Amino acid sequence: MTGRATYPAGLVLGLLAAVQLSGCAVAAPEAEAGRMAGQTEYLGVETRLLDGDLVNFFVSAKGDEAKKDVVAYADCAAAQYALIRGFGFARHVRTNVAHEAGIWRADAVYTISPALPEGLRKLDAEVVVANCRDNGIPTV
Repeated sequence: MTGRATYPAGLVLGLLAAVQLSGCAVAAPEAEAGRMAGQTEYLGVETRLLDGDLVNFFVSAKGDEAKKDVVAYADCAAAQYALIRGFGFARHVRTNVAHEAGIWRADAVYTISPALPEGLRKLDAEVVVANCRDNGIPTV
């Protein structure tokens, strides 16, 4: 005897099959990561106070859905900013969106106010921030 164990061929093939199948379990997280790669990556917010109640937000994002998400990201930042400043509402003034090197950028201006402002696009800050949280969009 040489000190080596011998195994039946069926056992060896069974173990090899189990090892190969276990590779499928390892591949699943990679597949999940591939699906998540298309999600929006939020790259940050820069805030500038233009006047007492007029605020400019510069936000950027990348990913498959970033074109639409970057505008929502600006809304989320504006709503959170309004709450931080003790206001309950924001009114959208304008948003410019640009795309460069795979990154979407929005330059958005809002007014913030304690009462519901006039205008076409008004944000109830508490409602918007809650929706942002539910949708995984960061705020300020």
